Amino acid sequence: MGKKTKTKLPKVECCVSKSKCGRCPLRMLKEGTLPDGYTVKRRKLVRLDGKKVSKKKLAKAA
Repeated sequence: MGKKTKTKLPKVECCVSKSKCGRCPLRMLKEGTLPDGYTVKRRKLVRLDGKKVSKKKLAKAA
């Protein structure tokens, strides 16, 4: 059994810190590391299909 590499999950909302934390959705969008089907609008993480963002579904997507 191999170990899974744990990917960082984005935060649901940007905390607007100057240094931009590693889980910031804006930073992850720019780097291209956001999970498929997600984007950022008005500093909040949203799904492309318009459904609500839940941490459980986010973890499954990542």
